[in-house]
Amino acid sequence: MLMEVLFRVFLAIINIELEHVEPFTRKIHENELWLYKNPRVDSYISASVLWTVIILVPLAVITSILFFRKEKDDFSQAVLSFTLSLGFTGVLTNILKIIVGRPRPDFFYRCFPDGQINFEFECTGDPTVIKDGRKSFPSGHSSLAFSSFGFVALYLAGKLHTFSWNGKGQSWKLFLFVLPLSTALAIAVSRTCDYHHHWQDVTFGSALGLLLSFLCYRHYYPPLDCLVCHKPYAALMHHNEPKELKTTRIEISKWT
Repeated sequence: MLMEVLFRVFLAIINIELEHVEPFTRKIHENELWLYKNPRVDSYISASVLWTVIILVPLAVITSILFFRKEKDDFSQAVLSFTLSLGFTGVLTNILKIIVGRPRPDFFYRCFPDGQINFEFECTGDPTVIKDGRKSFPSGHSSLAFSSFGFVALYLAGKLHTFSWNGKGQSWKLFLFVLPLSTALAIAVSRTCDYHHHWQDVTFGSALGLLLSFLCYRHYYPPLDCLVCHKPYAALMHHNEPKELKTTRIEISKWT
């Protein structure tokens, strides 16, 4: 467990250090300048609000399940899965931002706050704002939102057996799976409304976050159509012949 915690701390440190790295300075051609001349407005969802939501919501869901089920193994494995997903997503998103260096839709007014362009195209704005303006692809809000809420959707689906045989035909379970994903989608789309990202940034960032949340969830939990999808692998391995596995074998034998 100690090594698992240290690895996540390591990912967090890398993520913080990457924030200070200068992104690639991509050349802006005159015929594409219109892409980056959208007005500058405040984020609809600030970074502080985003981090608060993507951390507290999954922890609240995991803690609620612990309160009702009293399964400590599940709590620890869920936290490990969720934090690994956020760690991987943050690091990969920042690395791509630095490598690609795509200007944001409002980059022109970050570069030239007064709207007056010079012949050399040398930015006259705040260097910090300009550096951030070169980190459009992929969208961090989108990737982190889908990483966090994607985990919540998968975790609830596993606990409620939404996609296994005994959970079919119950629409409220499907609703609880779709709701977190819809929340992530709303956060992602908002980044095009406040002119902080292009639609390609949001699309790729969303797919990246969802993919990593799925990979990290499956690293700790069985498939969602499994009869024991509500149990983490660690809990199943702690028992020599758990009742759930016996039931699974019986059910499988009926269908083979």
